[in-house]
Amino acid sequence: MRFIKAFCFCLAFLVLNSFLFGQESIDDNMIKQFKEGVKDNAETRALRNAITNNDIKKLALNRLNIDKVNHYFSNKVTTKGITNQKSSGRCWLFTGLNTIKPYVLEKYNINEFDFSQNYSFFWDQLEKSNLFLEGIIETRDKDLQDRKVEWLLKNPVGDGGQWTTFTDIIQKYGLIPKTAMPETNNSENTRWMSRLINRKLREDAMMISDMHKDGKDVNAIRTAKVKMLSEIYRMLSLTLGEPPVEFTWQYKDKDGEITKPKTYTPMSFYKEAIGVDLDNYIMFMNDPSREYYKLYEIDLDRSVYDGKNWKYINLPINEIKEFTKLSILDNEAMYFSCDVGKQLNTEEGTLDVNNYDYGDLFGTTFGMDKKQRIQTFESGSSHGMALIGFNQDESGMTDKWLLENSWGADKGYKGYLTMTDKWFDEYMFRIVIKKEYVAEKILKILEQDPIMLPPWDPMFAQEE
Repeated sequence: MRFIKAFCFCLAFLVLNSFLFGQESIDDNMIKQFKEGVKDNAETRALRNAITNNDIKKLALNRLNIDKVNHYFSNKVTTKGITNQKSSGRCWLFTGLNTIKPYVLEKYNINEFDFSQNYSFFWDQLEKSNLFLEGIIETRDKDLQDRKVEWLLKNPVGDGGQWTTFTDIIQKYGLIPKTAMPETNNSENTRWMSRLINRKLREDAMMISDMHKDGKDVNAIRTAKVKMLSEIYRMLSLTLGEPPVEFTWQYKDKDGEITKPKTYTPMSFYKEAIGVDLDNYIMFMNDPSREYYKLYEIDLDRSVYDGKNWKYINLPINEIKEFTKLSILDNEAMYFSCDVGKQLNTEEGTLDVNNYDYGDLFGTTFGMDKKQRIQTFESGSSHGMALIGFNQDESGMTDKWLLENSWGADKGYKGYLTMTDKWFDEYMFRIVIKKEYVAEKILKILEQDPIMLPPWDPMFAQEE
C-alpha cells in the first residue's frame, strides 16, 4: 500500500513538474525554434563577421547623426580651464569645485585658477573613515549578516561622492589653491590607496566587534577608534601629503599685475575667495519611479559624521529645467549628475539618444522608458559634471545643454560635453540649484518631513 501511495505521489509530482516547468526549461524544440530565428543567409553571415571582429559600440555608431549636434550655445556661464580627475572616482569633488570656481575668477580678475582637489580629498577620506567606524560602533550589537552591517562592511570608504559630501568637507575644512597642495600619484590613481584603507578599516571593524564581545564599554571602544583613525591619517599623509595649516598665495591678474603674497588659513581663504553660503543650494532629482513633489533623505549618505545626509526634492523634468535656465542666465554654474555612459560619443563630445543604433545592429528593440530603466537597475546616476550652458534655437526652444567635464581637455569636445534636450530628459538624475532661482511653492517642500531611504538603494550610488 505504501509503495502504491509513493508511486502515485511521484507520478503526480512528475506530471505537476512537467505542467509547471516544462515550458520554462530550454529543450530541443525551443532550440530548434531559436535556430530558425537566425537565418543562414548573406546578411546574417555579414553581421556575424562584423560583430565578432569589431567593437560593438563602433558598429552601432549612427553616422547620420554625427553632424546633427554642434557646440555653439546662446547662453553660457563664464568659466575657464578644464580639470582632470584621472584614474579616480572624484568627479563629485571636481564638479563641486568647478561650480564655485567662477567666483574666484571674477573676484580676483584672473584668467586661470584651480582649487586643490587633493586637500579636500584628504579630509573626505579621513571623515569617511570616521563615519564608517562610528557606524560599526553603533551596530556592534548586530550580527555580521545584518543588512546595515553588511552594507557598511562592503562600503567602508570610497572615492565617490555627491553634493552634500562636497559641502560638508568644504564648510568644515575650508579650501586652498592647487599650488598649496598639488595632486600626487595616489590622488590621481586612487585604486590601491582605497583598497588598503578599506582593508585596514575592515580589520578595525572586527577589532571593535571583539572588544564589544569582551565586554568593553563604548568609551573604551571610542578611545581605540582614535588610534585606528591615527593610522588612517598616517596612510593618507604618506599617499596624499600633509594638508597645510596655512599657506601663502599670490597671483597675476588679467592686467598683468602681480599681487603681494598673502598668508591664509584654509578657512580664511574659503571665506574670502568664495563668500557664498553653500547651505543656500537645493538638490533636485528627476526619478519617475518615486512620487514627485516630495522631500527624500538617504541614510548615511554623507562624508562627515556630524554632517548632513543627502536630501533632495523629486520634481518633473520640465520644472527642473526652468530653474536651471534662470541659474545659467545669472552666470551660475550648477552641480549636475547623470548616467553618462548611455549614448555617449566621447570623440564628438555629444550625449544624444540617437548616437548609437544598438537595436538596428541586432535586429531588436531597447524600448524601456526612464522609470522602467530605474526599476530594473538598468540606469542610475554615475557621473557628476558642471552644467554651464543651454542653447535656444530660432523658435525659442531649448535644444541642447553644455557640460564642463573633469576628464581632461583631450576628452569630448575640448573637455566639454554637449547633451541634447531629449538626452537631458532621459538620463539626467540630480542637479543642485541656488534657492533664489526656485519657485516659492517648491521651496515649501523643504518643510516636509523627509521620506528616509536606505543607503543601499541602487539609485543613490556615489558619483565617480
